[in-house]
Parts: sequence; structure tokens; C-alpha cells
Amino acid sequence: MTITPDRKIALEVSDLKKSFGDKQVHQGVSFTLYEGEILGLFGGSGSGKSVILRSIIGLEKPDSGQILFEGKDITKLSEKELINIRTKVGYVFQNGALFDSFTVEENLSYPLQEHTKLKPAEIKAKVEAMLELIAMKGSNNLLPAELSGGMQKRAGLARAIIMEPKIILFDEPTAGLDPSNTKRLLDNIHLLKKKGITGIFVTHDIPSALDIADRIAILHQGKIPIIDTVANIIQSTDPLVQSFTSESRSKNGHQ
Repeated sequence: MTITPDRKIALEVSDLKKSFGDKQVHQGVSFTLYEGEILGLFGGSGSGKSVILRSIIGLEKPDSGQILFEGKDITKLSEKELINIRTKVGYVFQNGALFDSFTVEENLSYPLQEHTKLKPAEIKAKVEAMLELIAMKGSNNLLPAELSGGMQKRAGLARAIIMEPKIILFDEPTAGLDPSNTKRLLDNIHLLKKKGITGIFVTHDIPSALDIADRIAILHQGKIPIIDTVANIIQSTDPLVQSFTSESRSKNGHQ
């Protein structure tokens, strides 16, 4: 996907700074997310990738900087105002984050019951459509403990998107999955891409990110020094870029 200057901005992060005690995690993180793109976010362990996602939905408060969404700075919002943001920004947690005591159907229905005025029959129809999308039809009455790891992740994805959010945040969505379940999850995300979703894809799984993202941002030493298209990232001779892509390049035959 080509980013042109007239593309609408979905989210703008500007000069984000965040410390935990003596550890300065973000030292001025800035990037722009455009509507209809998926931005892959690379970074070493402990570099603060998930902290960025958590800041976008108000679970972390940056020390300074701005996160602009729909004309509002998320960092300045009250807890009550953040509830509205969280209905518009879906979060796919690393572990699926399903409610243990709820069935699959109850997990998917919950956001709709809490945040919409849909009738029970309309909620049921939306749940069924979601289960079809993630190839889990008939799993309505299963509890999370009865699902495989891959199914838990797909159910978590379905719950994150059932409200039709403006932005989806993917936090290590393929972590712990075997190759076949990784492919299934990525197939689901590709289907969403065809519908024009906007998202940030945080991962250590470089081949998956190169497959799913339009652009890649690299978080290094508290900043994002590199952000570019996947095609340019694959061909880059920059040592920092190559430290992330060289292994996946040889695996996937990218030259």
C-alpha cells in the first residue's frame, strides 16, 4: 500500500516519554497511523512496544507527549472518557484475555450488551457472523478452558473486532502458536484487511509482520528512528533493520 499525503490520519503519536522508576522506556516516540493501514511495530524485549499500545487505550499514562485520536489527546482524558475510546479501539491481547467463566458466545456478546442498544436477536446474529469469520461456528457454548490456544486467540480477535472499532491493536497475537494456528490467525487478519481495517501489529514474529503489515516501525533506544514500507524494509541494508529482518529474510527467501 502506498501512503500518500492526502491519506486520512487515524492516530498520531507525538514525542511520547515514559519512565518506570529509573528506566526510561520512551524518550520521544513519534509516528502516524493512517486509515486503512496496518503498521508493524518491531523492537527488542523490554523496548516498550506493549507500553505504546497500553498508552493508546489509556491503561498507561505517558509522562509527556500526545496521542491524538479523533481530535482528542488520549493522554488527557478521564477514566469515564476513556470508556468511549475503548469502544472505538479494539485490543487483541497476547493471551486472548477471555473471561474464564463465560462461554465463547457470552464473551463475544459482552461488549455489545455493555456498549450498544442492540436487541438480543441482533447481538446473536453478530456473534454468529463473527464465529463464521474466524472459522469457529458451533463453538458458542464452549468455555475458554475447552478451547485450544489457537482458538482462544481467534475468539479474542473476534471479541476485539465485534464492536467494529476504528483501530485494532494487536499485542503479540501469534505468540505461542504453532505454524498452522499462526497461519489461521493471519488468514483472519487478512480477511479484515480486505474490509479496510486500521491497526498496529506488535510482534517478535517478523515473518508474520512482513506478511500482514503495510509499513514497519522500529522502536530502538526509546525512539522510532526507522519507519518505512515493508518492501523498503525487506531491501534495507541498514544494520538496525537487518538485525530484525535478516533471519526471516533467509527463511522466506526474500532477497
